[in-house]
Amino acid sequence: MNGYAGKLLFVDLSDRSMREEALSEEMAREFIGGYGIGARVLYSMMKPGVDPLGPEAVVGFVTGPATATGASFGGRYTVVCKSPASGTWNDANSGGFFGPELKRAGFDAVFVSGASETPVYLWIHDGEVEIRDASTFWGLDAKETQAALEKQTGDARVRAAVIGPSGERLSLISAVMNDGHRAAGRGGSGAVMGSKKLKAIAVRGTGTIPTADPERFKELNSAVRAGMKGNPMADLFGGGGTGATTAGSALSGDSPVKNWGGVGVVDYTSDEAAALGSGALDKYKTKKYACAQCPLGCGAEYEVTDGPWPLGKTDRPEYEAEAAFGTLCGNKSAEAMMKCNDICNRSGLDVISAGATIAWAIECYENGVLDSKDTGGIELKWGNAEAMVAATQAMADATGFGTVLALGSKGAADKLGKGFEYVQSAHGIELAMHDPRMFPGLARTYQYDPTPGRHVKGGTGLSSSGPDRFETEGSGPADMQAVAFTEMMNSAGFCLLMGYVGGAEQIFPLVAAATGFDMQDLQSASMRIAAMRQAFNVREGLARKDFNVPDRAVGKPPQEVGPNAGATVDNEGFGDNFFAAMGWDPATGKPSRETLVALGGMDDVVADLYA
Repeated sequence: MNGYAGKLLFVDLSDRSMREEALSEEMAREFIGGYGIGARVLYSMMKPGVDPLGPEAVVGFVTGPATATGASFGGRYTVVCKSPASGTWNDANSGGFFGPELKRAGFDAVFVSGASETPVYLWIHDGEVEIRDASTFWGLDAKETQAALEKQTGDARVRAAVIGPSGERLSLISAVMNDGHRAAGRGGSGAVMGSKKLKAIAVRGTGTIPTADPERFKELNSAVRAGMKGNPMADLFGGGGTGATTAGSALSGDSPVKNWGGVGVVDYTSDEAAALGSGALDKYKTKKYACAQCPLGCGAEYEVTDGPWPLGKTDRPEYEAEAAFGTLCGNKSAEAMMKCNDICNRSGLDVISAGATIAWAIECYENGVLDSKDTGGIELKWGNAEAMVAATQAMADATGFGTVLALGSKGAADKLGKGFEYVQSAHGIELAMHDPRMFPGLARTYQYDPTPGRHVKGGTGLSSSGPDRFETEGSGPADMQAVAFTEMMNSAGFCLLMGYVGGAEQIFPLVAAATGFDMQDLQSASMRIAAMRQAFNVREGLARKDFNVPDRAVGKPPQEVGPNAGATVDNEGFGDNFFAAMGWDPATGKPSRETLVALGGMDDVVADLYA
């Protein structure tokens, strides 16, 4: 099959059985890859109501047709599972080198069920698969685990998706890590691995992936690179990474401040905002970093040898980390922010949820909901950098108050029975670091995407700008088109940044050139993937009424000062239009029978939802 390795691997850790299945052309054509194939497989393998941390749960690691083909920006893979934090469909993708290596090792995807009694890891190399003991790795952080795998396999080029101690302890905000600092971060996928005693999947491969039209594929790749030349966003991200936007976002109304209750231009001076971004932090840069198949290179390695937190070798924080441990916590110390980022990378914590949970705890403390007895003496106040670092370390170590924080903000509020009024999450998932009061399309995405709380999902999102951006009339078709684009981009294995630096027009044609699939088939696949993810939630008994977005995040009431002053988002109006455009029932969120039948490939879904 062009664009694919052609095989899926299924591993049951309860009885240590393994089987391979050919990836059918039908499944590839209908669900593409990534969370498309992931949703199709998990829907078939898992019954509704399964405990996300139980042995019947399945976690998948899925590549796409762009992965390992040489497609520019096509180096990503997706971890899929049922979220232990939200109980919804969950997908989280990551860059680095793991995805292409898995595919070169002979598999488009690996799906793991069951649970081992002792720690194990999978060793996949050129089509061979072993379940190996990982007892000596248990307790190691993500970077230590990578080094240990290289030593044990005897291959310095081994790539691995691993969990750190937070995943082992089943933290609901734990991530799957690869390449030391790349994270499939959201929704608690690390805890799902931990519940199975699966420490890592290590891969090494030398295979090649053919493309259907090599000449056209090469031509399109050249067009992507040509589009980057002189593109201001390419220059921005290539020079300073995603953190190049931090200073501007802190003041523009894009970055949430003080647990979504503050205002950047009030709480930060321009110098204080600039100090948190890569423009100021790149004095620590020792090396530029690019993921597999990436012509941009938005990453960097740092070395911090002085200051209150001398980290040694570390990694440049992404924008989401800089905002989560910066403005969201009222923090003005870049060194503290970098320390928290490093803690999360090593322990395997989602930086967005970790920072947001600290911000929640700070606001609770400031308002007397929590006191020093609750926090174990940590003085959680806005801008207390030492306290923020201490709380993040406690979260990573699961000691003292950290055992509560490791549950995430909603989980912590549930555990303590208080602080609910300050939780800023969508169905249990902390909101990403972009404000719907500036980009109102994000309100619909945060609230109603089948994977809630994300900024990298489909919708008008960060492209919603201009004075009429709060107008809901006619928003549905544009929202649907943006969903179709993003479903293909994510499922095929492309990086989000490709769409910002001049490569958006090449995404569908590159998939067609790689696979040989018809462009119309690809458009249908995008909508089928969205419906499949939504169907997973509907079968779990979840309806539209179960999903919400915090009032603060949509300007209810509106802020009185700053760039977003007076802004209130009609999130339900955007939602109504979205459901109608998608062919999903606006009252329940269920994809209509007519929509499912027209899309095809989901006869079992029709039977389940319309029995």
